[in-house]
Amino acid sequence: MKILITGSNGLLGQKLIEYYQKNTQHELIATARGLDRFPNKFGYTYESLDITNEDEVNQVIGKHKPDAIINTAAMTNVDACESDREGCDLLNISAVKYLVQAANCINAHFTQVSTDFIFNGTHGPVTEEETPDPLSYYGHSKLKAENYVIQHANNWAIARTVLVYGIVSDMSRSNIVLWAKGALESGKEINVVADQFRTPTLAEDLAIGCALIAGKKATGIYNISGKDFMSVFDLVFQVADFWNLDKSLLKMSSSEGIKQPAKRPPITGFIVEKAVKELGYNPRSFKEGLEVVNSQLK
Repeated sequence: MKILITGSNGLLGQKLIEYYQKNTQHELIATARGLDRFPNKFGYTYESLDITNEDEVNQVIGKHKPDAIINTAAMTNVDACESDREGCDLLNISAVKYLVQAANCINAHFTQVSTDFIFNGTHGPVTEEETPDPLSYYGHSKLKAENYVIQHANNWAIARTVLVYGIVSDMSRSNIVLWAKGALESGKEINVVADQFRTPTLAEDLAIGCALIAGKKATGIYNISGKDFMSVFDLVFQVADFWNLDKSLLKMSSSEGIKQPAKRPPITGFIVEKAVKELGYNPRSFKEGLEVVNSQLK
């Protein structure tokens, strides 16, 4: 099976390359904007691709004719989406339209990666049946992309995820686990929200979930996240505990106390039973995820 991924320089993209390097029955085409930043360049073909350029999308997908496409590329900085709405629309909505149209032309299965930020956060964890009601521009953009995929893709799935963490080489953005560990190691006091709840997701688990969807050409919406439901404060407390860092540096805060341009949903988190039953998805516990990250840091 020939699989094309977008955003291969990102955290999820690099984890997908690692996955397909080990699962050699599949042929992988990795694409991202600019040069290939993945260090171990074997077992896949790389193509530079700007997914906001419709001609480039048609050219690259038409050239390789993949059986399945996994779109991991997105503008995920929630506050940046609030201030740069045009850029957000281009990468999170327009690019998805170009990819779906190109996928339809060759009858490829299309997987769109989405987010818990399409919900208003009044309760959780939630199933795939929950009604979306986004609070931020980022959430609105990802919901519009979902709706376009559902309405226009011939053969599609949506993989929704929550608070992804992990480490790869040459990372363009940090994530909550690495941020907390780094701040505490430098002896900084950090304010951490105690009124936001999530099911944090190890990047390797998200990659496996996306690969299972593409490999089975599954149809529909799947929650692909971790299974442990916790507050963000508890998450950071567990990070401090795992690496034996000074917990007295942790200062409990509310969402109101940390001024951010974009609203965050207070409570999300996912119930992953559908993915477990239909795909064979088996996410690690948060502690197991920290052990994975720790082994890679060594």
